[in-house]
Amino acid sequence: MAKTKKKTSVIYFTSETEAAIVKYNNTLSSAEKSKIYNNEIHPAFFKLTENIIHTFKFYYTEVDNIEDLQHEVITFLLSKIHLFDPSKGAKAYSYFGTIAKRYLIINNTKNYKKRIDKINIDNIDDDESLTYIVNTNDNHDKLYWFIDQYVEYCTGNIFKLFPKENDAKAADAILELFRKREHLDIFNKKALYIYIREIIDIKTPKITKIAGLLYDIFKRGYAFYLENGYVKF
Repeated sequence: MAKTKKKTSVIYFTSETEAAIVKYNNTLSSAEKSKIYNNEIHPAFFKLTENIIHTFKFYYTEVDNIEDLQHEVITFLLSKIHLFDPSKGAKAYSYFGTIAKRYLIINNTKNYKKRIDKINIDNIDDDESLTYIVNTNDNHDKLYWFIDQYVEYCTGNIFKLFPKENDAKAADAILELFRKREHLDIFNKKALYIYIREIIDIKTPKITKIAGLLYDIFKRGYAFYLENGYVKF
């Protein structure tokens, strides 16, 4: 029988990394601090920020490239390193991961809004099929749980629902809004269209059409769920 491969932990940010951070904070010598940081902490900070930026697609930035953004976040983490106190129960990986995410969310939102102000989108009609997306940034238990089931269903059946490759790509771009809804601060249709176009190069009428089809699935599924207490698409 083949052995089941165990799920690995975050090997780049280990208990040794946390110990190094504690040692760094307790060291008075600047030279020793620099040595500890460069050899034991920086590689973990580098990988942590890289993963967060690409996992959550924090790509709206004022700097020239993602590497510069990553450097900004690492510098910010270093400025907060003295605040880490393991006696309060926090793990270094979660602690600095949260700090990095908060920094990037604020940075991303600010620069995204700037981009929206500069871009003009023509031919956005009065169709409301996209506006339901922004209203799903809601932590109401039933709706929140249903949205997860909806995204899972649509993602798993995307080529069945949208046989044409470009349609499937457009649908996946719209579903990405649901996947990242906790990290979005978007409350108007114009912003949604821009966000989707950042993911896939597609014309506005096509976005509207695909969004409408997804909306139909959403409405039917949610109505059934509220009436029957279980999900069926």
